[in-house]
Amino acid sequence: MADHGSVQSVERALTLLELLARQEDGARLSDLAAEAGLAASTVHRLLTTLERRRYVQTDAAGRWHVGRQSFAVGQAYSARRSFIAPAMPFLRQLRDQTRETANLGILEEGEVVTICQAESREITRATAAPGGRTPVLCSGMGKAILATWEDDSIARFIDRFGIRPFTPRGLSSAQAVMQEIAAIRARGYAVDDEEFVPGLRCVAAVVRDPNGDAACALSISGLAARMPPDRVEDFGRRVAGAAARLTEALGGQAGS
Repeated sequence: MADHGSVQSVERALTLLELLARQEDGARLSDLAAEAGLAASTVHRLLTTLERRRYVQTDAAGRWHVGRQSFAVGQAYSARRSFIAPAMPFLRQLRDQTRETANLGILEEGEVVTICQAESREITRATAAPGGRTPVLCSGMGKAILATWEDDSIARFIDRFGIRPFTPRGLSSAQAVMQEIAAIRARGYAVDDEEFVPGLRCVAAVVRDPNGDAACALSISGLAARMPPDRVEDFGRRVAGAAARLTEALGGQAGS
């Protein structure tokens, strides 16, 4: 029953946010209660909870409005969507050049989220459905993004999220992570060498924003049997070149 009550509260809170999003001038509590079909006391309780988290706010006239945290969530979605259309031609080109799956991902907390891909046409291929998540330290895209950070920021990341190898090839210590970061910086691309899924390799490079910071990353992923060391190096050059061109297309600034 407690779980049902929690879900119901979430649904009601989201209903109120949706109602407020349609009100340019805000809305009175009584109007929200009537439109949502809820008791005024219930609406007041939900709104005050949302207000504490800055998802809604109230003005001097007592009208409720969408708060700044709601805008922050919406902007995060818009930012994610803003990468997809410009990236797709580059992903398709990488896919066609390498015959492997090309991916676009962003950093979200301690994971990389795949937001779109151009899937290989090979019968046996690597795939990751949009929305799929991979821990940063065993992801080519994650390591490519991390390599753009200052060393002390990487150390704080490790302190917060820890190091968990998923396969015998995975990174298992802070020293190993920093050695890997140095190698990525030197060659300009990152490699997931069967570190998350045995038998799969991934080569990735970072895409930068106008400040020169990591915005997202591109990768090529495929069967390890089709990606021996010489092909990994070739794919690395290709994905780094595509990432640089996408950086330019997005108005980004190349890293120093």
